[in-house]
Amino acid sequence: MTTKMKITVGNYTLTASLEDNATAQAFAAKLPITLPMLDLYGREMCYRFPEELPADNARTRGYKVGEIVYYPPMHSFVIMYAQNGEHFLMQSIGHVEGDVSIFNGIGDVNVRFERME
Repeated sequence: MTTKMKITVGNYTLTASLEDNATAQAFAAKLPITLPMLDLYGREMCYRFPEELPADNARTRGYKVGEIVYYPPMHSFVIMYAQNGEHFLMQSIGHVEGDVSIFNGIGDVNVRFERME
């Protein structure tokens, strides 16, 4: 069963679908949560959890704009909002169903994540 999530950034609201894997389930167990996310590399919003999440299926690959991923080496929860062609180790958590360009140039910001019923 797909878990739907509401993402709130200031006055903007997005919807996301979470994958059916251990990483996404561990993240979903933390909902609702507000994360202070860093705008990194002109392509991603990132929060580094103090603890690691399970990532048994992490692999090095490219990403899609709108994809939500976990970067195991830094315990990073990441929303990819722009493409630069880079490949890195990641575990897919889900994807945003909407226009993630709202993150372009927004800077560091608090982002709220909530389960949708």
